[in-house]
Amino acid sequence: MNKSLIKKVNKYNMDNNTQHTMKRHENDENHKLKEPDEKGGLYVKGHIKIHDPETKEVFVDKSNAIHYENLSMAIAYSLSNLGANFITEMHFGNGGTTVDPTGVITYLPTNTNMQNADLYSPTYSKIVDGTNTSNTDPTRNYMTVTHVPGQTYSDVVVTCLLDYGEPSGQAAFDNSQNLNGQFVFDELGLFGYVSGQSGLGVGLPLLTHVIFSPVQKSLNRMIQIDYTVRIQTLTNLSTNT
Repeated sequence: MNKSLIKKVNKYNMDNNTQHTMKRHENDENHKLKEPDEKGGLYVKGHIKIHDPETKEVFVDKSNAIHYENLSMAIAYSLSNLGANFITEMHFGNGGTTVDPTGVITYLPTNTNMQNADLYSPTYSKIVDGTNTSNTDPTRNYMTVTHVPGQTYSDVVVTCLLDYGEPSGQAAFDNSQNLNGQFVFDELGLFGYVSGQSGLGVGLPLLTHVIFSPVQKSLNRMIQIDYTVRIQTLTNLSTNT
């Protein structure tokens, strides 16, 4: 085979290989275009406001911590309509802080790392699911869902009221010097539903946890808790808020 013919054959092979490579790249790009956009995510945040609905005094106004493992299960159960882990109760506790003799408050970290987490020292609970037949006052202890059309987030707003006469055994006035009292609350959490279980220490899944400066519940005042949990879908890891 002469040199001229060899050059033509080599050029043909090179051109053919180039065309195959370009075609493969084109197919790869087309395949990528057909793939679903998986650069999404889910972002959850919460905010709590504790106030006296009569005097309008605000005791706590801050963000809370999310228990992401338990919340992921709650979302999965809700989407599957399996009737478990959805928000059902609000628990109160008095073990989230320590106060030294000079009044300096030390805040403990929130319990959001273990699946069986609980408040540090739970002392009281209320059902906040307005559809639960055990809820004795669903007009003042309930949940609503709010959504703004066009936005990628929705809010679960939990409302809970501690009336004058509850809890049973509270002090008469909010002037206690004992900040470790049973109903001097400094921690609070939302808990998920488990069939046949209700109240403290029965293993309900902790969904959120917030620790704050001690607030005493006493006979001379009501306390209302407005707890907002915002659930937002993220598109291409960007937010609309």
